[in-house]
Amino acid sequence: MNEKSEFDSELFRTATSQLDAVAGRLGLEANIHERLRYPRRALVVTVPTQMDNGRTEVFVGYRVHHNTVLGPTKGGLRYHMDVNLGEVTALAMLMSWKCAIMGLPYGGAKGGVRCDPSAMSARELEHMTRRYTAEIMLMIGPDLDIPAPDLGTNEQIMAWMMDTYSMTQGRTVPGVVTGKPLLVGGSAGRREATGRGIVYALYQAARRLGQELKGWRIVVQGFGNVGAVAARLLWREGCLIVAVGDVRGGVYNPKGLDIRQLESHVAEAGTVAGFPASEAVGSAELLELPCDVLIPAALGSQIRQDNAHRVKASIVAEGANGPTTPEADTILRDRGVTVIPDILANAGGVVVSYFEWVQGLQYYFWRESEITARLQEIMTRAFNRVWVIASKEGTDLRTAALMEGVRRVADAFKLRGLYP
Repeated sequence: MNEKSEFDSELFRTATSQLDAVAGRLGLEANIHERLRYPRRALVVTVPTQMDNGRTEVFVGYRVHHNTVLGPTKGGLRYHMDVNLGEVTALAMLMSWKCAIMGLPYGGAKGGVRCDPSAMSARELEHMTRRYTAEIMLMIGPDLDIPAPDLGTNEQIMAWMMDTYSMTQGRTVPGVVTGKPLLVGGSAGRREATGRGIVYALYQAARRLGQELKGWRIVVQGFGNVGAVAARLLWREGCLIVAVGDVRGGVYNPKGLDIRQLESHVAEAGTVAGFPASEAVGSAELLELPCDVLIPAALGSQIRQDNAHRVKASIVAEGANGPTTPEADTILRDRGVTVIPDILANAGGVVVSYFEWVQGLQYYFWRESEITARLQEIMTRAFNRVWVIASKEGTDLRTAALMEGVRRVADAFKLRGLYP
């Protein structure tokens, strides 16, 4: 396929360069390598939506299945102005590796609508979500593709998607999406799953490095569902959360922020900016503050070639998808910074999504204590597998994680063969 394809974007180039880098190490067959570089199927749709003023606005939406060799596809749905086919395709590819690393029976998928959800009313969001769901109906289903929340989407949007799909089936189908509200088939512990998974990964990193998690100084970029949960749980473990940022600003206190008070402030002000007993910091400055652990949990490509040499953290735990560019990866590796890659660090969300899917299919729901215990077991097992590969191969954790994920998918391709 032509490299300047319709999928071309910065994130797609990053994802394919990561795949290419491990293909040689794995001795990947050329035909399988080529199949893994592009999605199995991609759908582009228009989403006409009636706005509150009576005008009809047409949005562009996407749903991409990277591969289905391990099972139905799984991946989030994002609403953001920067959504494009290349980004969605790259994120679907990363989901393939993430699910394989965790041992889940899924291929990777991703979806999105190019819009600004913050500028839309609840009624407009519902209309757009239901129309988008109707447009991608041929791509989703509990045994085909199971969407979940991502950037700009939430439990309510998942409930609208489930209801729209269910109305077309004439019955309630809770397994068509995950990340739903508890009342309509959601899972206990799903909202906290990604942040909790980051904590479990950091706990294993500390153990492997012969250190204690307690007392670590943490900087969190992004105080949404992922960053806020990770910050709260790490704070409860005795870590010092020295800085937190969101889209409207950042706050810094070298003695540590009181996360309980910060969450109350955010609930009232809608941002971390202006939190008392702290000093304001910009988004760029936040990434360069002195700390033990940096958790980029906002958008992609935040740590780049131009700022990676100023990152002072010893560990970068990627809460967001693709927050570090390949050039920055090289700089951090050469400086001895341990990067826990996104496909490992933030996999807690898809693990508990898998639990929710299983519960929905069985109409039998588990206690939160069961879910967190199973999540910790899977995250711990996956982290230790990747760490052993990195040690054996003499490489960084991202390369080791990619080797594990790509190998599992490639092996499944070999076992299943090529039809016809």
